[in-house]
Amino acid sequence: MYLEKPPKLIETRMFSSMPAEFRRPGVSSEWADANRRGHPVDCFIEGPSFDKSGNLYVVDIPFGRIFRISPDRAWSLIIEYSGWPNGLKIAPDGRILVADYMNGLMELDPQRGTIRPFLGHRNSESFRGCNDLHIATNGDIYFTDQGQTGLHDPTGRVFRLCPDGRLDCLISNGPSPNGLVLSPDETVLFVAMTRDNSVWRVPLMRDGGVAKVGRFSLFFGTSGPDGLTMDQKGRLFVAHASLGQVFVMAPNGETIARIKSCAGATCTNLVLEAANGTLLITESSTGSVLMADLAHLS
Repeated sequence: MYLEKPPKLIETRMFSSMPAEFRRPGVSSEWADANRRGHPVDCFIEGPSFDKSGNLYVVDIPFGRIFRISPDRAWSLIIEYSGWPNGLKIAPDGRILVADYMNGLMELDPQRGTIRPFLGHRNSESFRGCNDLHIATNGDIYFTDQGQTGLHDPTGRVFRLCPDGRLDCLISNGPSPNGLVLSPDETVLFVAMTRDNSVWRVPLMRDGGVAKVGRFSLFFGTSGPDGLTMDQKGRLFVAHASLGQVFVMAPNGETIARIKSCAGATCTNLVLEAANGTLLITESSTGSVLMADLAHLS
């Protein structure tokens, strides 16, 4: 939705693509059987996140792999394990946390090349399938438990894990909760509801609960919003997993820009590189990381 004038169109260019040596063409996987109607994929990258040295981390869901892309754009495999890593975030203290669809929340040690369980269940019940996470400045970890939920079964959940170990269920009726991000003042949580083709706005109350949850924006397409990020001006960046675009929303919900993929249509996640004023986007159908210059948004 735009109110005054059509949104700006921002083009992307290739940042890096997974090298052929790491691709697995024609290799079947249980993940592809369930999520791609059995069609093999040679990779499906997601979860971009920068460390303090400027390395970009991405996950490869179907083959349980996590990669590091150096500032000179060289790829290295950090780990391959039994899991489906879906989202990845790096905390201010350097911890690397992974939302794993199979195993719950995991913690990666890139120096040792090891990964260990961080949170695998709630009240002895396994998660349905964790998708993405966001880390607040006070250490709270917000994450989505998506599973195979949708409009037919709107039971996806959004959790908050506090540093003292308390686990709060903030949303229990989500139709495929996916990417999520806090507002700059951390009073509002935004959650992509993929099968509802929308982004929900979740006000966080002082007593720790939520109230007056509503739709912030509505989209269309065969899939829906996936990864989210937000800049310090409160502009929301929404990666859409079937339209080949990232939508940029003003704080009032107006669409002010469209960032168009130069590769495939499956824009799944994104990360801001604030120092250089650029946005990095994972385009999963081609195993590519795209780059957009955000100077024109200023």
